[in-house]
Amino acid sequence: MERVTLPEILTLEEASAYLRLPTQTVVHQTMLGNIPGRKIENDWRFLKVAIDDWLRSKSGRRVLLQQVGSLADDDTLEQIPNVRVVNWVD
Repeated sequence: MERVTLPEILTLEEASAYLRLPTQTVVHQTMLGNIPGRKIENDWRFLKVAIDDWLRSKSGRRVLLQQVGSLADDDTLEQIPNVRVVNWVD
C-alpha cells in the first residue's frame, strides 16, 4: 500500500512563530489577503508550503519589509530559510 504524505498545516500560533511575527500581524495580513491562510469557523489554518511560496514572491517581500522593524531584534533572523531580501528586485 502506498503511503500518502499530507501537507503540513499550521495553526495561527505556529504560523506566527514560523514567520516570527505577532499573531495580530499575521491575522491582519491574512485578512487583507497578503498572507495565504483560511479561517475555519473560529480557527485559522495555514499551509506551510503556501507560506514558503508566498515568502519567495514579490508580494511576500513587500509585507516582510513592512514588518522589518519587528524582526530587527530577532537573534534568529539569519536562520530564516530561503529569504534573501538583498537579492529581490521589484
